[in-house]
Amino acid sequence: MDFLAALGGYSTSLLGYVVPFLFVLTIVVFIHELGHFLVGRWCGVGVTSFSIGFGPEIAGFYDRRGTRWKISAIPLGGYVKFVGDANGASVPDPGSIARMDPAERAASFHTKSVWKRIAVVAAGPIANFLLAIAVFAGAIYVSGRYEVSPRVSAVQPGSAAERAGFQPGDLVLSIDGAPVRNFAEMQRTVSASAGDSLAISVERGGVPTALTAVPDSVEEKTPFGTHRLGRLGIQGPRDPSDAKLVRYGLVDSLTIGVSETYYVVERTFDYLGKLVTGRESADQLSGPMGIARVSGEAAKVGGIGALIGLIAVLSVSIGLINLFPVPLLDGGHLLFYAIEVVRGRPLSERAQEIGFRIGLALVLMLMLFATWNDIVHLGTSLRGT
Repeated sequence: MDFLAALGGYSTSLLGYVVPFLFVLTIVVFIHELGHFLVGRWCGVGVTSFSIGFGPEIAGFYDRRGTRWKISAIPLGGYVKFVGDANGASVPDPGSIARMDPAERAASFHTKSVWKRIAVVAAGPIANFLLAIAVFAGAIYVSGRYEVSPRVSAVQPGSAAERAGFQPGDLVLSIDGAPVRNFAEMQRTVSASAGDSLAISVERGGVPTALTAVPDSVEEKTPFGTHRLGRLGIQGPRDPSDAKLVRYGLVDSLTIGVSETYYVVERTFDYLGKLVTGRESADQLSGPMGIARVSGEAAKVGGIGALIGLIAVLSVSIGLINLFPVPLLDGGHLLFYAIEVVRGRPLSERAQEIGFRIGLALVLMLMLFATWNDIVHLGTSLRGT
């Protein structure tokens, strides 16, 4: 009976991760592929199938233009297959194209002008960025947000803040020339700047004062990896009058949505830069298991609101990853098309085939590495429970 109870508890826990994961990933993938689909239709490209997931079809239907909309067995992505594609990665099928009649050739993706192909391919990542902007902006517009004044109430002895000369009562005005509107903005900037020198302007007794601070590097271990964060060692204001709920109109909400999306992009490139230079660890890279764990934890802690926020962050990440110049990804296709624009003609079929094979190998290696990280994190989490 104990074994059955434990098994039942494990199944319930597993569902608590799988359901949020599928909810988040399905929305992000659907919007990405919908971008390809809509712009493809607008450019006169025939669409053979629109799939959420890979592998055998579970369920589907045909629309009035003959496109097969389907849900497939492996829910780890999706694809739009255009007329003339050999597969869902839009690898051309020369043999099939050669056998097409004039009407089919006119609808083939690979016979369209290079600018139309660029538009169709770029539409997927762009749709991801637009989704993130809409989610961030919608959340701000509907709920507003509490903003706490960036005022220092206490300075931790021996901290980076004390070494920089911070004093209780200081009001932070800007960091590296960028205005600081609230305490959360200051925390976010500092946490991403471990070991970096920051030029901080504070107001002290009504007089602007310039300080230079180097946040201490602190490693924070979570079930999803070890994160290296910057910390000054100051406490925020305790007076309730320093916190207020701010409501934003539509235009301001959209502006914040764009800003938040840009912030995720900026932090991603900052992490990759530090990864290349050895200042960050690669164990933060996660695959499907890691995303599932994050989704489950977000659902437990913050419910549907946290999951919607995760959709925005994941959407930006998928949009960026797809823009990497790796064959098989959207960025790889865009690289080939850029070369075609410069040369005035496409790369040879042999060159494209070699590129796609290299791209496949790189993508598989990245997936294996990310999955290994997920397994290591899971093992660490289980040993800690």
